[in-house]
Amino acid sequence: MGYMKKYMLDMKVTENITFQNNYCLLKLTSDQMLPEMLPGQFVQVRVDNSSETFLRRPISINYVDRERNELWLLIQKVGDGTRTMAKCKPSDALNLLLPLGKSFTIPSKTSGQQKLLLVGGGVGTAPMLYLGSYLKTAGFEPTFLLGARKIDDLLQLEDFQKFGIVYTTTEDGSHGEKGFVTHHSILTGDRFQYIYVCGPKPMMMAVAKFAASSEIPCEVSLENTMACGIGACLCCVEDTRDGNKCVCTEGPVFNIEKLRWLS
Repeated sequence: MGYMKKYMLDMKVTENITFQNNYCLLKLTSDQMLPEMLPGQFVQVRVDNSSETFLRRPISINYVDRERNELWLLIQKVGDGTRTMAKCKPSDALNLLLPLGKSFTIPSKTSGQQKLLLVGGGVGTAPMLYLGSYLKTAGFEPTFLLGARKIDDLLQLEDFQKFGIVYTTTEDGSHGEKGFVTHHSILTGDRFQYIYVCGPKPMMMAVAKFAASSEIPCEVSLENTMACGIGACLCCVEDTRDGNKCVCTEGPVFNIEKLRWLS
């Protein structure tokens, strides 16, 4: 993927939907047409009304609705910055830097990679929605495998179902199969040709090991703590086979062959 121009946009909140207590979905629009954004990329949001938040907050691109010129951000309330963002009301303004980072690889239709599995855990499901919509537009039928602790943490299931078949796991068995995503019967029952993953690191490492042992190409989206988002502060560095790489500029998406997880 070549260099993509970055934009700083003042965007207006059109809707703020609360999911349970810990998550919300912010829908944002702009006076100008939204620039091209690719699945797996992220934005940096400036948090203006938080005394503890000095740096922009990195948030995955959850979905881009071209017809409504809307960008969706799925927010998990974990600290002062994200809690402040979750209080936004319609017509409030947020300043965003976008799009940042490298995207997932979209296979060509001639590659023979027809069966694609998109695995998301917790709030790591966020980028999988946009990736799924992108793959469907490109002519694929993606399969989603979404994992959570309990049914309340499975978000946007109806949205996912518009773009492919959805399988779920919950640790307490309240939805789908009981256990972790790596235990789901779809992994042994079906043969996939490409796997995409985002979620907690132990989950991603487990899926990566499964993919490697099954000789299936796999890309993961890392969620290392970021500050600047442009490769200047070095706080999101990941040790790769090519040396230390800034996740915000060289990632967040990496092919597992580039990481040291499997050695």
